[in-house]
Amino acid sequence: MEEIKLASVKFKSAGKIYYFSTNLKLKKDDRVVVETARGLELGEISQELKDISEFNLDTELKKIVRKATKKDIENYQKNVKDAKQALVTCKEIVSRYDVNMQLTNCEYTLDKAKVIFMYTSDDRVDFRELLKELAVVFKCRIELRQIGPRDKAKVIGGIGTCGLPLCCSTLLGEFNGVSINMAKNQMLAINIEKISGACGRLMCCLKYEDEIYSLEKERFPKIGSHVKYQDKDVKVTGLNVINDLVKIETNNGIVFVCLDEIKFDKNNHAGKKNGKPRSH
Repeated sequence: MEEIKLASVKFKSAGKIYYFSTNLKLKKDDRVVVETARGLELGEISQELKDISEFNLDTELKKIVRKATKKDIENYQKNVKDAKQALVTCKEIVSRYDVNMQLTNCEYTLDKAKVIFMYTSDDRVDFRELLKELAVVFKCRIELRQIGPRDKAKVIGGIGTCGLPLCCSTLLGEFNGVSINMAKNQMLAINIEKISGACGRLMCCLKYEDEIYSLEKERFPKIGSHVKYQDKDVKVTGLNVINDLVKIETNNGIVFVCLDEIKFDKNNHAGKKNGKPRSH
């Protein structure tokens, strides 16, 4: 009996990972053909195969159809080129209809049985008549998929405020949950324009340092609390976690002092965790 393995497959360099079962001898970076909800697609093994018995799966995984052949890869490359022209054609057709939609991308399934057009729109779009014409022109199944602003940025790509290519199009397989509280936790000025990415939503990178800020702030007194500095009672008005500085209000005005220059009861400030004092 052939041993069944768990295979992780991705379809884009920064795409989400999907799981399939296989008894084929495959290794990382091998190209494979799989059956998805969209149809036949070309994917890539993202890591070495694992023993499927190690995982408590409550559903049966689809099997990998085959290891990709030279012909499969050639078809995929041709489909990518054809999809660019299909997008141009679709935009020309859409312009003749009274629909509020902006086409962003186009993809063919590997066997070209289906073409997927992705679009953004602020409204609900009635494209029944449009679909009829597209089906006649492309002679295959048509899917019009509405995507959000973050997905659009992932598809189109671009340069972030850091000067590097967008994280969503280069390294993020899935979008992180990002909240305004993360910006507050990192003591950033709540200027929505400055903390928003190319998509217009909060920058994904706010997630990266949020945990370390939370951990580091446990060493500091809370803003608004009172601490001892040079044997005087002073009020904490701000923090600089990166440089280990505490902003305090004294008789001489507002100054920054080193964290180790002040004294405070850590148990009554940020040092508690799960109801128990945290050692420092």
